[in-house]
Parts: sequence; C-alpha cells; structure tokens
Amino acid sequence: MSLPAVLLAAGPSPSPSPSGSTAVTVPTLQDAQQSANQAASWVEQNWSTWLAIGLRVLLILVIAGVLRVVVRRAITKLIDRMTRTVQAVDGTALGGLLVNAERRRQRAAAIGSVLRSVASFLILGTAALMVLATFQINLAPLLASAGVAGVAIGFGARNLVTDFLSGVFMILEDQYGVGDTIDAGVASGEVIEVGLRVTKLRGDNGAIWYVRNGEVKRIGNLSQGWATAGVDVTVKADEDLDRMKATLDEVAEKMSKEEPWNELLWSPVEVLGLDSVLIDSMVVRVSARTMPGKSTAVERELRWRIKRAFDAADIPIVGGATATPEEDPAPDPSAVVAAPSAFSNSASPQAEAATPIVTQRPAPKQ
Repeated sequence: MSLPAVLLAAGPSPSPSPSGSTAVTVPTLQDAQQSANQAASWVEQNWSTWLAIGLRVLLILVIAGVLRVVVRRAITKLIDRMTRTVQAVDGTALGGLLVNAERRRQRAAAIGSVLRSVASFLILGTAALMVLATFQINLAPLLASAGVAGVAIGFGARNLVTDFLSGVFMILEDQYGVGDTIDAGVASGEVIEVGLRVTKLRGDNGAIWYVRNGEVKRIGNLSQGWATAGVDVTVKADEDLDRMKATLDEVAEKMSKEEPWNELLWSPVEVLGLDSVLIDSMVVRVSARTMPGKSTAVERELRWRIKRAFDAADIPIVGGATATPEEDPAPDPSAVVAAPSAFSNSASPQAEAATPIVTQRPAPKQ
C-alpha cells in the first residue's frame, strides 16, 4: 500500500489552534465593491470643486508670475532710461565734471534692486494669501501671528531697519556717491562704496571708515557744485595796499593761464580786501571758486605763488599781531644790583635789633 493511501485512511489530522483566539473577518468581494462604489460616488460629487480650486490656484500663480516678470522688466527699463538720460549730460563740459560713471552705475543698481525686491515681495505675498484663501483657510490667525512676529523682529532689529531705510532714502535723494568727499559727522573722507546699510569712507590718513547709514544725522558734501579756496595773507600794518594788491593781481592772472590751474579755477582769483586790521598787522583775504574737491590744492598753490611774489617785491609776510619783531631793550644796570637792605647799615635800629645779645661775664676778683 502506498503512503498517500495510508494517510487518507488515517483521516485528517487536527490542526493546532491557539486557545481563545478570535476569528479574523476577511472582507468579501461584496464589501470591496461597496467601498469602491462609495469612493466613486464621493469623487463624482466633488470632482468639479477640485477642478475649480486647481484652476483657480493655477490662474493665480500664472498671473502672479507674469505680473512679476512684467514689473521687473519695467523697473529695469526705467533705470536704464534714467542712466541714458544722465549719460546724455556727459557731452557738456559741466556734465563731465559733475557726473561720475561709477556713482551713476551704483546708484542705478541700488535703486533697481530695491524696487525689484519690493515689487516681488508684494506680488508673491499677495498671490500666496490668495492661494490660501482659495483652500478656505482662515487667514485671520495667520495674519495676526505674522503681525506679532513682524513687530517682534522689527523691534529686535530696529537699528538694522533704520540703517536700511536711511540707505534707501539716501540713494533715492542722491545725497552723495562714490568719489565724493563728505563730512558725515562721525567720520569724514572720500566715499569708496555706498550700500543700503553701510557707507565706506577713506579718511585723509588712509583709514577706511564703515559708517552705518542710520547713524548719520547730517552730511556735508564737499564735492557737489563747486568749492571755495581761500587764502589769508598777513602783512605789516604800514604796508602799501596798492602795491600789495597789484602783486596779488599779477599772481592771480598768471596762475589762471597756466595748466592745470586754468581748469581747476572756475572763477578768477579775487582780492576781497582787508579781513582784519590790528595794531601792527593786517590780513588780506584772497578767494577763488574751484572744481569740487580741489580747493586744498588751489590754496596750497596760491600760498606758494604769493610767497614767492612777495619776496620778489620785498613785501614781508608776518604771522599776526605778535609777528612784528621788536628790538631787545637795553639791559637795566640796576637789575644786577641788589635791593638796598636795612641790615647793610649797622647803626640802623633793625641791625641793632638783630644783633645777638652778648652775655657779660663778671669781672675777676683781684
């Protein structure tokens, strides 16, 4: 007899089952069909709403993207047009002196960057809020939280916000630019870089100063328009004014015809007259209008030429009220003689009073 026949004759063996186990319910085909019908019915009822929401979100994103591109291009074209308008001024002599290419480029780039960033923030922020509103999300808590967070961040970074806003208005108003010599109160020097938060200055001794825009309360721009070169000449009070004025006029006329001073001088060198008159000296003021930032060089050259011309004309230059030399007075013979003293006379009452008392010894007995 074969093994399969023996096993069949023995009957089915009992299968081991854990004690107390619960029977597992297996979903039938009817249950699966019912769930599928319910899902299909739910999708059929809401597909139009989903489609409308998706199309609305897509439309918002497309409009926001197109509007952002259009606005950024418009800002770029506006900045380029402003730059070309300023470049047209370069054809004139005055425009070439007053307008700096690096200053124009940096100012236009800064203004364009700020405007593009603000436009992008407004457009994308509005689009994001509209998308959230499309999904019927309550924006009131979100806006309230954003407002509180904005206030906290603004309060914590108020100095940074102040620097940024001051830099924006400084650039928009064109208060100064690269190449200008300014006095910012906290530091002074030549502007080498203009930023929205910090301005870099190079001082007279070569030091680089980083000045926060929010810390600048006043600005003195020494490079806009024109500058004034002034020289004070101090001479003796009895000097001939006509001869001195003729000498100064000769110096001014000769300097205004020589290069490069003929380009740096924007007006003739003028003798303004007496600035002050003292007992033994008087001050004559000489002034000229110069190219911005070149007044110091013109003043030094004027002093050099005036000194040489006065030496040639035998006109001494003094240094003010105490500059006139005076002859030393003759020595006083009595200065080396000691003052008379009462003790020099031994018969005077003071000398007698200061005489030590001599103790008299008794006479020896004989």
